[in-house]
Amino acid sequence: MKTKWLFSHRFRLIGWIIFVPSAILGLSSQYANFNIRWLMADILNESKTIELGNSITHLVDIQNLTDEIAAIGIIAGLLLIAFSKEKVEDEMISQLRLEALQWSVYANYIILAIAILTVYDEAFFSVMVYNMFTVLLVFIIRFRWLLYRNSHQLLAL
Repeated sequence: MKTKWLFSHRFRLIGWIIFVPSAILGLSSQYANFNIRWLMADILNESKTIELGNSITHLVDIQNLTDEIAAIGIIAGLLLIAFSKEKVEDEMISQLRLEALQWSVYANYIILAIAILTVYDEAFFSVMVYNMFTVLLVFIIRFRWLLYRNSHQLLAL
């Protein structure tokens, strides 16, 4: 894996600073119906158009963008955490990174296939929302586990 596409090591901390509040905001928005009032937006709804004589009236939906902001924050934070360089970035770390990425893609699509076969209706939408983050989360967990295991194997020698 070419290291020129990786972020500097200091971006990992920035990723955690973005990820943790965004995840808390997203979970509270999803399960506690928490919304930030200043994130209200008027969205033009083309499907709700009324024709009255010669005039056309478009109805506007008011949307709260709290969950969208949380999702963007989660994605940005996870990307910074996942793709920041290690303090020492060598070929072994690159190989572990590649293996973890491949493993996370496999795990993601296995989870997705199981969800397609077992989950329906509105619950499926929730599964798909969480599935957006699965690749990065599994990658981070697997990569950290491989680094931990590798460092302990080296210390045992």
